[in-house]
Amino acid sequence: MREIALDTQAATTVAIVDNGSVIARARNDSGRHHAESITPLVREALAAAGLPAQLAQAGIDRILVGTGPAPFTGLRAGLVSARVLAAVAGVPAYGVSALDVIARQGLDLLAPDVRVYAIADARRRELYWGSFVAAGPDDVALEGRLEVGDVSALLGAMRGAPGLVVAGAPIPAHSADALARADLGPQVSLDPAVMSRIVATRLSRGEEDRLRTDPLYLRRPDIQGQPTARL
Repeated sequence: MREIALDTQAATTVAIVDNGSVIARARNDSGRHHAESITPLVREALAAAGLPAQLAQAGIDRILVGTGPAPFTGLRAGLVSARVLAAVAGVPAYGVSALDVIARQGLDLLAPDVRVYAIADARRRELYWGSFVAAGPDDVALEGRLEVGDVSALLGAMRGAPGLVVAGAPIPAHSADALARADLGPQVSLDPAVMSRIVATRLSRGEEDRLRTDPLYLRRPDIQGQPTARL
């Protein structure tokens, strides 16, 4: 099983995953110009993996893409690109929330019965976050819904349902002091191989409806008047 995994939550990252292992990566750390970065990064990753630049000849079986939550522009670019890549390669595209991946990576390093709060920077001095528990060794279950807001809302939820904070990058400076008093778990770097594990597990359970490529914006875009419901 050979996959292209794409995420534009913050930086733009592309990875080639072969039978569950990452064999090549390409990355642009800029939080801007996602749309312009994706095609060159896909070509770079394919070349690094020793694969043809033409998707139809590269033996790609499916496209994986992060569905957010993330700001409108970068997330939209990633999802549209994933759908185009899937159409060119003639393969399906599957979406996974970045917070699902962060939570699963944290749980991989913790006891299986721990609750984790996966967080990511939402800018505007806010966080994206969700409460997760393990759903077997390769997936997670979201408790409630994904949230966006001030760190105080996260801390309030943690008082009612204790757990460990797992960050998908260094904890944002705007929330670091407040979270220093919370129970902190590991900080992780988003791993495309874990995204692949989640997709494989959900497909094996017949849960394809949990792999839609619909965007998770959680709030309106900075530029007013743009649609948020669908691409």
